[in-house]
Amino acid sequence: MKKYISSIILFLFLTISTSSFLNAQEKTTETVKISGEVTKPLSIGIADLQKMPRINVNRKDRDNKEHQYSGVLLSALLQNSGATIGKELRGENLTKYVIVQASDGYQVIFSLAELDADFADKKIILADTIDNLPLAPADGPFRIIVQNDKRPARCIKQVNSIRVGFAK
Repeated sequence: MKKYISSIILFLFLTISTSSFLNAQEKTTETVKISGEVTKPLSIGIADLQKMPRINVNRKDRDNKEHQYSGVLLSALLQNSGATIGKELRGENLTKYVIVQASDGYQVIFSLAELDADFADKKIILADTIDNLPLAPADGPFRIIVQNDKRPARCIKQVNSIRVGFAK
């Protein structure tokens, strides 16, 4: 009898665990939400990103190998969401920042000006491919790539939100 009950309990545990795992995977959406100090908050999926003008960025990863990432300039995504970019980026708007967050809670911050082509020549992209292949699940589906940072600490993996805010 104890063996029978133990088998049932084990079966139920495995069924619930598997179900919870599959539900957690289904809840992991392949979108990035852009919000905060923007006029048009967006939710961007892989298909949306692939329709936008894309650029390639080469950078070495922690493996010290050069990889080619492909994606969309972060500034273009912010412009599409109605963030203050270009000629409007002056005065009080220069105190705006962008926080990029990963699914595990890791965050990095950029000043809005460092993303704007009128201020800097940095190539910072939201990538969805590496070496012409989709990002690995541990890295994607989206990753920020900062081309010229000496360390890859701001090349945040598993990006799920981008928020614009005021420093004040």
